[in-house]
Amino acid sequence: MIQIQKDDLSDGAIERLLNTHIQEMYKHSPAESVHAIDPEKLKDPSVTFWSARINNELVGCGALKELYSSVGEIKSMKTDENHLRKGIGARLLSEIITEARKRSYGEISLETGSNEAFNPAITMYEMHGFVECPPFGEYKLDPYSKFYTKKLSVNL
Repeated sequence: MIQIQKDDLSDGAIERLLNTHIQEMYKHSPAESVHAIDPEKLKDPSVTFWSARINNELVGCGALKELYSSVGEIKSMKTDENHLRKGIGARLLSEIITEARKRSYGEISLETGSNEAFNPAITMYEMHGFVECPPFGEYKLDPYSKFYTKKLSVNL
């Protein structure tokens, strides 16, 4: 059973998973196109971080960063390679969307890679109602990035 909970990033396993995530981004994109947040910056008060565990083993993570009082950005979505295609990313995404609604965000957005390695993630985002959009926040148009947004209703 997958357990999703807010996390303070004090677990070394989380840092290893995030470092693996960053290394993978560099395999598919040049350095200037890698937008993964450094694990230290995830401790910023504007960021809420979740971990996913099965039998206390870290299997995934994700974060929600407040861009503005009504807009959030999904960051650091990652599933451990030994647990892909088990619904972990979808569960994390659902938890993040629920939190964004609780905060009365009108929308949440995300940046992901454009390489075929990102197709499973893109499919998941689209299945959850995200649609492609222009760059947002401080992002700029980049052939290695795709941008998505989802309008939220705040009625739970």
